[in-house]
Amino acid sequence: MNERVNKCVSGSIPCVFLKVTKEKGKVAEKKERKEAFQAPPPVIMFSGSGLNSSKGLRRQKRDWVIPPINVAENSRGPFPQMLVSIRSDQDQDISIRYSITGVGADQPPNEVFNIDPVLGKMFVTKPLDREHRSSYHLRAHAVDMNGNQVENPIDLYIFVIDMNDNRPEFKNQVYNGSVDEGSKPGTYVMHLSAFDADDNTTANGMVRYRILSQTPHSPIPNMFTINSETGDIVTVAPGLDREKVSQYTIIVQATDMEGNLNFGLSNTATAIITVTDINDNPPMLTSRTFSGEVPENRVDVVVANLTVIDADQPHSPNWNAIYRIISGDPSGHFTIRTDPVTNDGMVTVVKPVDFEMNRAFMLTVVVSNQAHLASGIQSSLQSTAGVTISVQDVNEPPYFPTNPKHIRFEEGVPAGTSLTTFSASDPDRLQMQQTIRYSKLNDPADWLSINRTNGQIVTTAMLDRESIYVKNNIYEATFLATDNGSPAASGTGTLQIYLIDINDNPPALIPKESQICERMNRNVNGVNITAADADTDPNAGPFVFELPNFPTSIRRNWTISRISGDYARLGLRYQVYLEPGVYEVPIIVSDSGNPPLSNRSVIKVKVCPCDENGDCTTLGAVAAAGLGTGAIISILICIIILLSMVLLFVVWIKRREKERQTKQLLIDPEDDVRDNILKYDEEGGGEEDQDYDLSQLQQPDSLEHIISKPPGVRRVDERPIIPESQYPIRPVVPHPGDIGDFIHEGLRAADNDPTAPPYDSLLVFDYEGSGSTAGSVSSLNSSSTGDQDYDYLNDWGPRFKKLADMYGGGDDD
Repeated sequence: MNERVNKCVSGSIPCVFLKVTKEKGKVAEKKERKEAFQAPPPVIMFSGSGLNSSKGLRRQKRDWVIPPINVAENSRGPFPQMLVSIRSDQDQDISIRYSITGVGADQPPNEVFNIDPVLGKMFVTKPLDREHRSSYHLRAHAVDMNGNQVENPIDLYIFVIDMNDNRPEFKNQVYNGSVDEGSKPGTYVMHLSAFDADDNTTANGMVRYRILSQTPHSPIPNMFTINSETGDIVTVAPGLDREKVSQYTIIVQATDMEGNLNFGLSNTATAIITVTDINDNPPMLTSRTFSGEVPENRVDVVVANLTVIDADQPHSPNWNAIYRIISGDPSGHFTIRTDPVTNDGMVTVVKPVDFEMNRAFMLTVVVSNQAHLASGIQSSLQSTAGVTISVQDVNEPPYFPTNPKHIRFEEGVPAGTSLTTFSASDPDRLQMQQTIRYSKLNDPADWLSINRTNGQIVTTAMLDRESIYVKNNIYEATFLATDNGSPAASGTGTLQIYLIDINDNPPALIPKESQICERMNRNVNGVNITAADADTDPNAGPFVFELPNFPTSIRRNWTISRISGDYARLGLRYQVYLEPGVYEVPIIVSDSGNPPLSNRSVIKVKVCPCDENGDCTTLGAVAAAGLGTGAIISILICIIILLSMVLLFVVWIKRREKERQTKQLLIDPEDDVRDNILKYDEEGGGEEDQDYDLSQLQQPDSLEHIISKPPGVRRVDERPIIPESQYPIRPVVPHPGDIGDFIHEGLRAADNDPTAPPYDSLLVFDYEGSGSTAGSVSSLNSSSTGDQDYDYLNDWGPRFKKLADMYGGGDDD
């Protein structure tokens, strides 16, 4: 069934449309046959359903098999072009209106298809493109004049028939591939593919490939072939040689219509095939023999340059040369390094050569590539060559056969003692006969000398193992041997003298000072002593500690007990009491040398009273310092006197400070600048001026009443409208001596402040009346009956100077 429908859709067989009417208990079939594409556009009948009428008609359902509608793409029209006619079998009874919906009708892209609403003819309005859209699905509707559905919608499938309107397109215009040289026929090279937008199920989209040309034509014009269906390029002939042709350019054509050149559309692309290198050319040395020269005792010197030819790709593993010395250098004096640019071999000295040992070297060298030769390729005879290297004689410095040279001697050998002969050898013994002279290069203690001609070493001073120039019992000196060649050459040698110790240093007592408690347990109270000896065993410890027989008080008061071989304890004898002080105790110390050496040393011992912990008390330490009781008392009295003087001085300073605080300030009259600015609200009026405005005598708070007052007699002591002066700020805790300075600064600021009352302005007062009940103040007199001294007014400052002049100095009146 599906196969026949497909054939019907493609138009290869006639289509049969069946209209089935279902009734209750009956099934009727109606057949209509029509050859596809043989008649004008077909008429599609709705599988409509009848409407219920008053005559008792029942609803019927009809199903149609609607074939798809085929439309060729790129049609030239004319447009609109009718595709099919749709009608309902009820259009004879009622008026029907037809419409279509779906993509291409009322959905984007809109208006590709439309339908005549009355006649039901469906049209295509523009050319179709299958590559843009290959099919459309529409629905046809039939309604009456009231918009009521009279038929069930039917599905319309429109297929765009493909036309060969697209050429095959290569993804790239240039393709790159590679193949090894010497590849066998049938070797895969590369792949090309082209895409055709037409239907690939038809000949329109079936692409075939072929090679149009090959450049160059060497060795034959057709070295490659291409699979017409897959686009794979393979080799078809042997003879690929990179050294002859390194790259091929092939033009490939892709044609649709299954490669039919008459009807198909074509396109071309370029394939570039690179012939990759294989190691099919062994390296060949340009000569069978090479030569070079090298001075003896030189390293890192290029003595010969080997040149090679290799036809493979430069700077690749197939071209890079590796050189090997296969014979003639058993000691490994030479190596061959490859120049990375030229590929030449550089014969280099890596180990010094000696003319006296080898005057020439005959080397056999073989060269190969970094990569192995390809299968079937044999090495060339020119890959091997001989290299002759001549050694040049040069003046070599003398050398000491034993260097450093070790000898052993006891210290203390006298000057002039011959120690050894330190001679050198000249390596130039074949062609040059030279004389060697010796000299001293480094002798830290200047103990040695060397004979200039034979190298005999003699002492010039006594050798001392305990010298600072001797390290680990070894004294080291360096000597120089110089030949008379041209130019002269010299070599150095080191002489190491191991000095054997002798007992030449007496031991020294340690420590030199200590302290001891006057009353302590005799078993634990004492001083541990030892000794130091510059010599080594057996000329050092164990040591012997002894007290001398003279003076006799030493053995009477002190005793030495042995602790170990190197230590002893010095202490007071039992029931011996010594006053606190410093005592010098001589002790004789002897070492274990043969013969032994002794040394009389003195240790200073401080005897002092101690506390319960065994430590000297402060008083005891002072007493132990060697001061008597009288001296201690004198020191204490001096300390007390000094403390008393300091206390008296502090008391005097405090008293003076107190007097300065309580003393009257500003003793100098010129410094007496006491001043009080008194402000009174009003002074009151006399008996006869009660009817006057007393506000004129008061300091105005503002100028408004003055400005608004009518012209006439008035006060004009207005306060100047200017910034006020800055007065000094008194410290929170001032020093008594700073109060005078503070008052002076305040007075100076007040005198220079024009905003401070009284103001410098003209004061005009109203008439106050005449006479007063108070009478004259001249009638007032002092109640004192005796003479009064007014000289103290002179001390009250400049404000009372006038009174002082009037009342002071009464003797002059």
